[in-house]
Amino acid sequence: MKSLEELKEIRDKYRDEIQIRKKDSGKEHIHKAHVMVCTGTGCVSSGARDVVDEFNEELGSRNLKDEVKVVGTGCHGLCERGPLVIVYPEGTFYSEITRDDVAEIVEEHIIDGEIVERLLYEDKSGKKIAGYSDIDFYKQQKRIALKNCGKIDPESIEEYFAEGGYEALGKVINELSPGEVIEMVKDSGLRGRGGGGFPTGLKWSFAAEAPGDKKYVICNADEGDPGAFMDRSVLEGDPHGIIEGMVISAYAIGADEGYIYVRAEYPLAVKRLKKAIKDAEEYGILGDNIYGSDFSFKLHVKEGAGAFVCGEETALMESIEGNRGMPTPRPPYPATKGLWGKPTNINNVETLVNVPYIILEGPEKFAEVGTEGSKGTKVFALTGKVNNTGLVEIAMGTTLREIIFDIGGGVQGGKEFKAVQTGGPSGGCVPKEHLDLSIDYESLLDVGAMMGSGGMVVMDEDTCMVDVARFFLDFTQSESCGKCTPCRIGTKRMLQILERITQGDGQEGDIDLLLELGDRIKETSLCGLGQTAPNPVLSTIKFFRDEYEAHINDNVCPTGSCDDLALPYWIDKDICIGCTACVNECPVDAISGERKEPHVIDEDVCISCGACAEICPVDAIFQK
Repeated sequence: MKSLEELKEIRDKYRDEIQIRKKDSGKEHIHKAHVMVCTGTGCVSSGARDVVDEFNEELGSRNLKDEVKVVGTGCHGLCERGPLVIVYPEGTFYSEITRDDVAEIVEEHIIDGEIVERLLYEDKSGKKIAGYSDIDFYKQQKRIALKNCGKIDPESIEEYFAEGGYEALGKVINELSPGEVIEMVKDSGLRGRGGGGFPTGLKWSFAAEAPGDKKYVICNADEGDPGAFMDRSVLEGDPHGIIEGMVISAYAIGADEGYIYVRAEYPLAVKRLKKAIKDAEEYGILGDNIYGSDFSFKLHVKEGAGAFVCGEETALMESIEGNRGMPTPRPPYPATKGLWGKPTNINNVETLVNVPYIILEGPEKFAEVGTEGSKGTKVFALTGKVNNTGLVEIAMGTTLREIIFDIGGGVQGGKEFKAVQTGGPSGGCVPKEHLDLSIDYESLLDVGAMMGSGGMVVMDEDTCMVDVARFFLDFTQSESCGKCTPCRIGTKRMLQILERITQGDGQEGDIDLLLELGDRIKETSLCGLGQTAPNPVLSTIKFFRDEYEAHINDNVCPTGSCDDLALPYWIDKDICIGCTACVNECPVDAISGERKEPHVIDEDVCISCGACAEICPVDAIFQK
């Protein structure tokens, strides 16, 4: 075990090593350049590991490996343009890099000092941008939870030291009592980032005050929302940040053992977590007598099987204990009777990774960011019909418009924005009339949505809101553990109604029945999954009732998304040039006509797939 002084020496050594990644550091660098390659799951799926291998091979062949350091990092956020590469000391940002581009970067940039223009990030106006911080996607972000993601090697505890890692823990153990730590977290205004938004410091105080000679802390990393990858990116990009937050939490409540509950579907996150825990143990940051004190803490990784319901804390604890992951009634709450009947504190990934920042920088600095009731920042996975999909961290109080259009670059294909689903399958759809809504806990609840863990799915004018509600309810219904009747039967009945409506068999009274069922399920379900499952249905009825009515009363899907209700296509004979492109493209032979003569679509045969309209060179085909 190393002393605090020895760890500070290591910190200073590696701080010099990574100064090259600091703008205007003014230091004599150990290496000529650092090549930072994003190796988060998104970029890895696009070939990032091949890029890393190619850089090492190319630099080795030129005898430059002692001069240039290649670093695999966590997620940079701009997943739409991966694999991403940043070359320091200039901080030049290259996007969509393949192994075939590597030799050019080494030759022109690293050896000759010239930026490779063709590989630079290009914004929606066509402008090439070299600087990481000059890209609109990053300009308006405020990074606290993600401050290390993309900036350090997540598999190097020494690089975490260099960024001030584990200094907050040292301060806590050497300077603060458990009660003082809890008061700092309370003063910061940090609320749970897992969805409920419960005050974190207050939650810690409940566990601290609970009697018991054995207590636990748990990190809930069971992220299962469709389109969500916030926690995964932090787990992969900054595993030591989570560990440090957990150890501080354990010190504050008097726990000596903890679990990180992460789904087995995140193999890279699991790998990096296990290495981080092993390295922390070797340095004496985990284990017995941390920093020479009488405080000890052991940490385990528990891999979950991927059940969405295990995101609910009582179901999660049942799973850790080896039982089927099913919720249990509350009270008693985990703070007094949790894992194996002992007082337990549970926080999600993003909540915990904020804690070291609060301790080091002070609660006042954290509380300066955000709104009166929602302090700090929030990480969102921005997905769907938006140009810049990826991971974003914004100050609470930022508007939906700023996230979707300024950071996200607007809707794909120049189409009109229609709605955004926030909070995953437990959240709700927010329509365009609320684009200037402030992102905070209360504002989202006021419009029938919720913060959730941070999923944000953007929808355009072609999205059928009835089908969106069906999609999310299909997910939550299939993920119901079946323990309580309202969720097991109620969500199934709601799903059956939605399926009928999207298939053209909607009945008068279906909308009122959905509203009644939704309210009953919310009021009577055992856990948060059932209590929030109706939200997508209720919010889409609230803002898009006319689409439900069109499906039921007119037997039409206004967007053409529901195959059984899609409007047929027709050809404007005054525009058609008889090129036969549509005839060749139609999968069901619904189009007829002689060459150079206007064509006709047989509505009884047409399946409204739209293939003909997409290929028509003169835009003569329309949907009725």
